[in-house]
Amino acid sequence: MAKNRFDPKSLSELAPKWSNKLSNYVEKAQDIAALQAPLNKALGPILSKKCRVSNYHQGTLCIEAASATLATRLGYLKMEILSEFRQSGFHDCSQVKITTNPEAQQRLSQRQKSPQSKPEKQHKLSESTAEQLTMLAESAPDGLKERLLKLARHAKK
Repeated sequence: MAKNRFDPKSLSELAPKWSNKLSNYVEKAQDIAALQAPLNKALGPILSKKCRVSNYHQGTLCIEAASATLATRLGYLKMEILSEFRQSGFHDCSQVKITTNPEAQQRLSQRQKSPQSKPEKQHKLSESTAEQLTMLAESAPDGLKERLLKLARHAKK
């Protein structure tokens, strides 16, 4: 009897394929993370926060910059980046390609945010300020008078 190609596959048939792909992805991600350290050292703390290593293949280092102006600045620093990577043990690194990706800044800033960020302060209007606004509203034109009184009521909440 022929096997129906639309029948669901068993997990044991699919798992070996997934594990190979997943292990390849994990290995590639670890390699790229290891490449970020020499880039940080070459660029310094300020510039390294705005770019990241996106790929390394056959001696070509690909860097993703958050803006076009940053990409231009990194273009001027290509030789310093190459020399730092060669000193770090990547002797086959011969070329640096810089691409612009505005979404990179969003990903980088999300990673660097601290989980214990302070809540924003709410500014309260003091009673004396509310009284001064009320006195000022007495001699103000109608449109401004309404707005000043509305602002003064916020102190009472």
